[in-house]
Amino acid sequence: MIRAVVSGGASPIGAAICRALARDGHHVIVHASTDPARAASVADAIRAEGGSAEAVAFDLTDAAATATALAALVEGGTIQTVIHNAGAHDDVPMAAMTPAQWDRVLDVSLNGFYRLVQPLLLPMMATRRGRIVALSSVSAIMGNRGQVNYAAAKAGLIGAVRALSLECAPRGVTVNAVAPGIIESPATAAVLTKEQVRALVPARRAGTPEEVAELVAFLCSDRAAYVTGQTISINGGMA
Repeated sequence: MIRAVVSGGASPIGAAICRALARDGHHVIVHASTDPARAASVADAIRAEGGSAEAVAFDLTDAAATATALAALVEGGTIQTVIHNAGAHDDVPMAAMTPAQWDRVLDVSLNGFYRLVQPLLLPMMATRRGRIVALSSVSAIMGNRGQVNYAAAKAGLIGAVRALSLECAPRGVTVNAVAPGIIESPATAAVLTKEQVRALVPARRAGTPEEVAELVAFLCSDRAAYVTGQTISINGGMA
C-alpha cells in the first residue's frame, strides 16, 4: 500500500484529498499544524469507510519539529506520495504589511514545502516511484489585491515544482502543482457572496473541494506517470 502524507489535511480541500487518496488505496497520513483533533476526525472517518489512515500533528514553521516528525513517519515505511496543501492567509495591502505578515505566509507555504518534501525525497527516489503535488493558487497566476505575500508564496511553489521535477524525473518521481481558484469553504463564504462569485468566475460558481481532490488524485495515480513539472489550474475559467 502506498503511503501518502497530506499537509493541511483537515482543511476542506485537504480532507477531500485525503478521502480521495484513501479511496484509491493509499494509506493516508492526515497532517495538522494547529488542530490535531480535526486531523484525527478526518482519519477516523476514512477508517470508518474502510480506508487506511492516521493523523499526525506538527508545525511546518518549526524546522526541528517537522524533521523529527517525518523521521518517525519514515520509520514506518517509505512515503511515496506527498501533498503540500498547508497554507496561510494574512491579507493586507503591501503598503501596510508588516514583516511578520510577510514572513508567516511565506514560511507556511514555501518554506513548509521544503521542510515537508526534502527529507522524504531520497527514500522516495530509491523506490523509483513517487508523486509530489503542491497546492498553489489562482492568485499566483493572476494576482489579487491585498495578497502580495500569498501570491508570492504560491508563485514560489510553481517555480519550485518546475525545478524539482527536473531533478526527480529520472527516478520515476513526478512533481506537479495544482492552482485552485475560488473553492467552496466557510472561509470563502465569509468574504464572497454567491453574486460576487458569479461575477468573478466565468463558470458562474465556486468549485468544490472534491473537484480539486479528483485532480490531485489523478496526478497521484499511475495514469499520470508522464505528467510532471506542470501547474494545472482548476478555476472555472478565471485565468
